[in-house]
Amino acid sequence: MVPSTTTAAATPPDGLIYDVRLTSVGPGNVTGQDVAYEPSNVDLAMKLHYLRGVYYLEGAAFEGLTVLKIKEPLFTLLNQYYVVCGRLRRAEPPSSRPYIKCNDCGVRFIEACCRKTLDEWRVIKDAALENLLTPRGVIGPELFFSPPVWIQLTKFKCGGVSLGLCWAHILGDVSSAVKFMNMFGKVIGGLKLEPPVSVAHSLHKATAHQDSANAVVGPLSIKKVSPPVGDHWIIANNSTMQSLSFYVSPSQLGQMKSVIGGDYGPFELISSILWRAVGRHRKGPEPRVVTVCKKGPETREDSHVSNSQLISTVRVGNDFSAVGEADLSELARLVKHGGGGEELGKIDEAVEREGGNIDVVLYGAKLTLVNMEDVEFYEFEWRGHKPIGVSYQIDGVGDEGCVLVLPGPCGGGDGEGRVVRVVLPEDEVVELKSELRKEWSIMND
Repeated sequence: MVPSTTTAAATPPDGLIYDVRLTSVGPGNVTGQDVAYEPSNVDLAMKLHYLRGVYYLEGAAFEGLTVLKIKEPLFTLLNQYYVVCGRLRRAEPPSSRPYIKCNDCGVRFIEACCRKTLDEWRVIKDAALENLLTPRGVIGPELFFSPPVWIQLTKFKCGGVSLGLCWAHILGDVSSAVKFMNMFGKVIGGLKLEPPVSVAHSLHKATAHQDSANAVVGPLSIKKVSPPVGDHWIIANNSTMQSLSFYVSPSQLGQMKSVIGGDYGPFELISSILWRAVGRHRKGPEPRVVTVCKKGPETREDSHVSNSQLISTVRVGNDFSAVGEADLSELARLVKHGGGGEELGKIDEAVEREGGNIDVVLYGAKLTLVNMEDVEFYEFEWRGHKPIGVSYQIDGVGDEGCVLVLPGPCGGGDGEGRVVRVVLPEDEVVELKSELRKEWSIMND
């Protein structure tokens, strides 16, 4: 086992979270000498984005469980996920391509307490407040000191607990992050893991997307960041961005379907409404091209982390006079049938041309619609207890904004509602809330 040193951290200024303590937890076994992992081109395109998730559990799930008994299974899990315990480096010039040195430095583990009960917390309608339950780690400005994964255990006044995750998107997409958390729960429940994957090679190069050789036209889905960020992997927006979270009930989804018609699922229905709404209220150029992200194929059994999501762009035709006046059924059709991941090869080629040294954003380069309906958030189980709620968000969103559609609290079956998370310029959020209340009776409480 790797020893961890505990330090006290500052209490957040609002005082809701206190007694914050930081540790590092690494693999129980030594990974090896000079082992490195080279992210793929698509991984590097995601380096300025971060996934942050929160799992809410009632107190019974943690009854009699000490922090040490949580960390001990984590040592075992990290034997398998040794890559997330490494630190980023750059190859020697002239390449300077980022890679992960698998040096067992560990993930950062935070313990904290909250002055609210779990019920009191969950009735607060403030998406930004949830940031207090997720670690705010970013990569840089010193790469070799920056853990790509943070975990936060927050104890509420009533005994309930939240588990927060900060996951650097360079490691993998939301499916990879959720797979990691689901496996964490299984190991806590007593699952015995197989020996870790062989790390005999000194350098493991992640597989590049196979369509890169056919990529001719540059990707529409990414945008270069200017000036370059160097080794501090965080973006500066031109607008003040605001996060908004709301629930769409089954009855509200039924109303959307009756108005829009067609064979469209919740993601297409919600996306078409929000796409048109942004078109109505955006003061600059309207979003005639949007990016659509959907769950991709499962990663290989020998690969725990991967950015395998399908990325496409769709555009309204010239027959549309304005997106804000578009027919919702046509927008829903474009979202559903507008692409099958053709941007991946183009992104791969664009990053390759720059030798891996390129600073871009995907989410928010264009208005980005992200379908997380099929991600297995509610497969997470902690000592026989399911979470009463799971929330995920994306940090590092560009100025064009992003929409996430997640399963509802019961797991997101066809008869359940959906949780929607929106990141937009703050003036557009005000207009969007007003429109959703007026036209769809959403957020009336």
